[in-house]
Amino acid sequence: MKVIIIDYGAGNVPSVERALQRLGAEAERTNSPGRIEKAEALLLPGVGHYAALVRALDEQEMREPLVDAIQRGVPFLGICLGLQVLFESSAESPQLHGLNLLPGNVCSLPPTVKLPHMGWNQIVANQESRLLAGIGSSAYFYFAHSYAAPDSNGSTTATCFHGTPFAAVVEKQNIYGVQFHPEKSGDSGSRLLQNFLRIAA
Repeated sequence: MKVIIIDYGAGNVPSVERALQRLGAEAERTNSPGRIEKAEALLLPGVGHYAALVRALDEQEMREPLVDAIQRGVPFLGICLGLQVLFESSAESPQLHGLNLLPGNVCSLPPTVKLPHMGWNQIVANQESRLLAGIGSSAYFYFAHSYAAPDSNGSTTATCFHGTPFAAVVEKQNIYGVQFHPEKSGDSGSRLLQNFLRIAA
C-alpha cells in the first residue's frame, strides 16, 4: 500500500514524506488529478495560508478527484491546513469554499492569546480514537497555527486549548485530520502516523 501525499506546491511535504519512510511506508508525492483519483491512501499536509491551499487544489484540478476518492472510502489524513480544508470554510479566507466533507467553519483563535499558537501543547482525548490508539490520553504534540476548527463539530475525538477549546483530532469513517504536526511531534507523532498506516492497510 502506497500513501499518496498531495503536493500543492507549499507546505511540509518533505518532512512528512521522511516521517512515513522512517516507518517503512512507501510514499509518493503528486499533484496529478489522475494519481489522486486512483490512490489507496491519501495524505494532505499543509502550512501557510488557507487561500494558497484551496486555490492550488482548484487551479491544479485536484479538488474533484480528491473529494471523489474520499467519498469512495479511500483513507485520508489531513495535517494542519489539511484538517481545516475538510470543513465548509475558514475565517482566514471566507470567500473560498473548503472541501465541505465535515460540517462547520474554521475560526480564528482568540486575540487574547499569543498568535500563532506555536509549540508543544497537550491534547485531551474525549472519545475513542483510532488515530490515538496506544498514545496517552493527555499526550503533547507540536502546533503551529492561528485558526482552528470548533471542537463541537461532531467528529472531534480529541481537543486542545489555546484561549479556547478547538478540535485537535477529527475522525469520521475514513476521514482523519490533526491540527498539529505529527511529523514534528516525536514518538507520539510517529505512533499516530503508524496508526494511520495500519488503518489504511
